Amino acid sequence: MIKGKVKNRLGRMAKGATEKAQTKVREAHGPSPNPATNLILADIAIRGGGRLLRHTVERTLLGVKYPPDKARDIVKGRNMMQTLLGTAIARVATRSVPGALIVGGGLLAKTLYDRSRSRAEAEAAGEATLQELADKAREA
Repeated sequence: MIKGKVKNRLGRMAKGATEKAQTKVREAHGPSPNPATNLILADIAIRGGGRLLRHTVERTLLGVKYPPDKARDIVKGRNMMQTLLGTAIARVATRSVPGALIVGGGLLAKTLYDRSRSRAEAEAAGEATLQELADKAREA
């Protein structure tokens, strides 16, 4: 009997707290009274944060093999087309299972192709591409 009363009391308290929180959320406003403006601001903040995170991860992965300055130049040296292509491929891969299978299969094929070439040849081709990107960043 006491157990049931405690359970009911806790349930009412939780429901009251939930209602208060929902009211506060409904009353809360963003930086602008216009919700469309707030949506645009949120989108810009999320995209900017995602870009910073992506660049940090890329520099960190490249930093394993290259000095930090060169890793930064490589990431910075990518042109708009390379960035858009990477974004499009990631979007296809994350939107559907068939897209993920196609992109994953393509990455697997590229990896197998690179491994079928001699190791020195594959490394030289990759080094040349990354050096081009680093040089572009230094020129800009």
